Amino acid sequence: MHSKWNLGSIGLKTATLLGFLFIHIPILIIIMYAFSTDEKTFQFPLPGFTTKWFGVAWDRNDIWEAIILSSQVALVSTFIAIFLGTLACLAVYRSQFFGKEVISFLVILPIALPGIVTGISLRSAMSLFGIPFSTWTIVIAHATFCIVTVYNNVLARLRRSSHSMVEASMDLGANPWQTFRFVILPNIATALLAGGMLSFALSFDEVIVTTFTAGQQSTVPIWMLTEFIRPRQRPVTNVVAVFVILVTTIPILVAYYLTKEDDGRKK
Repeated sequence: MHSKWNLGSIGLKTATLLGFLFIHIPILIIIMYAFSTDEKTFQFPLPGFTTKWFGVAWDRNDIWEAIILSSQVALVSTFIAIFLGTLACLAVYRSQFFGKEVISFLVILPIALPGIVTGISLRSAMSLFGIPFSTWTIVIAHATFCIVTVYNNVLARLRRSSHSMVEASMDLGANPWQTFRFVILPNIATALLAGGMLSFALSFDEVIVTTFTAGQQSTVPIWMLTEFIRPRQRPVTNVVAVFVILVTTIPILVAYYLTKEDDGRKK
């Protein structure tokens, strides 16, 4: 029995390692080719290593314009998602009404649908209402799925919280705003922060929905797609990809540790 358990444990660890490598080796390859001296092809092994492409990327205005646009869209979309996602969650969780589950399903539907479906539907709606494509159309598009991350995080936190604190606050004479400010908000603060960071990461590297709602503007992912068809200075694209990896990974890690620490305190 002990030998069978050891074999099963070894097999599980091997499968985990293979899955880990399958996921992360492509990322390591991108990072590696950001230091390649070859600017046209993807030779292996690399003909040489250099850091000059980081300087080239730093001096290109089109890259900075794409980064600034992506950052602006991600920040505004995140704030909208935090505001609307929190309100929707509080309204749905504590209220009992006919169609409650349908409303909850409709809130999370945008992130469950394929991105191309969401993108086409948003583009059609914007064209129907005569809305010109701009930064704000990208913000609207991104907010539709960013709301879901905030909604899910806050909802999970509320389900683990005791409603007795809210009842005690009301019994002590606090009005609804005071109860929200001093009882509910501190309780869901880390969930809001985690949901906001996940929303920022999702918005910053979103490409499919953005393609349908950006018009002539170029966010970082769209810039990368257009650059990939050019045979010159391909390592510059990999440099920008490394930047995107950092920008999206750090918020996800912070969100993970925030929710992990909160779960530890709950236990």
